[in-house]
Amino acid sequence: MRIPTRKKPEVLSPAGNLRGLKTAVDYGADAVYCGGKAFGMRSAPKNLSLEDFEEGSCYAHERGARVYVTCNVLPRNNEIEAMREYIGQLKDTGVDALIVSDIGVMMMARQVAPNLELHVSTQAGVTNYQAANAFYELGARRVVLAREMDLQAVRDIRANIPDDLDIECFVHGAMCMAFSGRCLFSNYLTGRDGNHGECAQPCRWKYSIVEEKRPGQYFPIEQTENGAYLFNSQDMNMLGHLDDLIDSGATSLKIEGRAKSAYYIAAMTNAYKTAVNEYMIQRGFEDADGNILLPFHDRVIRPSDPDYGQGTEDQVMRNADAAFAGVADEGYDRAVATSDAPEPDGMSSHARSTRRKSNTAVEQIETDWKHAAVRPAPHVELPEWLLEETDKVAHRDYSTGFYYPEHKVTQNTDRSAYFRSWLVVGEVLSWSADEGGRVTLMSRNKIEPGQQVEFLLPGERPLAYIVPEDGLRDADGTPVPAINNPAHVFSMPCPHQVPINAAIRSRTKKPTLKAE
Repeated sequence: MRIPTRKKPEVLSPAGNLRGLKTAVDYGADAVYCGGKAFGMRSAPKNLSLEDFEEGSCYAHERGARVYVTCNVLPRNNEIEAMREYIGQLKDTGVDALIVSDIGVMMMARQVAPNLELHVSTQAGVTNYQAANAFYELGARRVVLAREMDLQAVRDIRANIPDDLDIECFVHGAMCMAFSGRCLFSNYLTGRDGNHGECAQPCRWKYSIVEEKRPGQYFPIEQTENGAYLFNSQDMNMLGHLDDLIDSGATSLKIEGRAKSAYYIAAMTNAYKTAVNEYMIQRGFEDADGNILLPFHDRVIRPSDPDYGQGTEDQVMRNADAAFAGVADEGYDRAVATSDAPEPDGMSSHARSTRRKSNTAVEQIETDWKHAAVRPAPHVELPEWLLEETDKVAHRDYSTGFYYPEHKVTQNTDRSAYFRSWLVVGEVLSWSADEGGRVTLMSRNKIEPGQQVEFLLPGERPLAYIVPEDGLRDADGTPVPAINNPAHVFSMPCPHQVPINAAIRSRTKKPTLKAE
């Protein structure tokens, strides 16, 4: 039996295999999205077989979570019938929804699998409420907004669509330099089709720019002696700003990362689920035990509300209007009054001119359009340990994406690697109360006496623990001075009961630029 749509914010986690799906559910995911062996936008992970979907759906449903399957490639003519057969197979596995980007696939899914929800992928490029309403009329029950949207756009869409049409927004993980993730860069350079899940990520390769016919004209870029990473976008991190996004009408909060490790999935799922719980408590919708006090609702003012359009101007709206209307940055017109005046923010006059010509205020048609606002509320305060969780997984420099026009996402132009200051040193296999408490683990990296580690616990603050001076043993029970053989079984004293599969992590002695 499928799980009905939630009536409160959903934490949506990625999974590249069955283990990732179960890990996400164990650490609090309300829903998990994953790809099958075909027709998904990520071919690097192992992905799930039909049998995996059936087992994963049962596992999720027993714990109150849902499973969504990505069918969001842009299929070619010779793939249509295979896609039809595949959707027909998926409908009997127990999954809850299909994520699609192609309108033909959407219509096909309505015919072949009418009981499955249809979610419109970010690749469809939904940037306005008219498009969202059109997909709703075609049978969609969720739209995944384009990542180019700011908070004001989310509010405006929510105010002008049915309340039972979900809005899904990305909140964490890697971003793409292409429009809504649709890109031909990889296809041109490597022959690997990014729109079929085979992107080689050439946007993160090392580049140098030389313009042969413009001697003496410089295009300043930040770089190292080894080159520049011109298109290398920062990672998104909205953990500390979830209240703004939920208040603005987002009903599903999507963590990117189907190619990520089980540890990454566990840590980020746990962090965002804990943050949503804090939101529900501080906004008065639930008590500390999760009991419902008030029905959940966002804070967007709809056109049908009597106070719509009254005193709705805010900083996000002003910045969004300026950006979309091509209004110059403050001080620009004064700065260019003299030829030797410095550029106020480093943008060249040519770049400014191009931007302003693309959509100037003169070209805007005057209407009585009014932005939707949100009713004010205190900021949801998250504990410091929770905000630190995003730094305990491998990541590029963080940004808030495009949600805040005054704090725009940029690129890491000096490196393409991930930053890692914590690493997984083991995984819990079992815990026993014998001998005052003992944990058996599968080692991943070195663990030695006196080392401080953390156990990642579902729904709780991580457990900090100092490895004792004595009591480390190998799989045969023989005492060892340290745990230093990866992929081997060891045990150590631990008086705190810890769950099976909990990750054990430790701060690195020297931060590295490497994925976890």
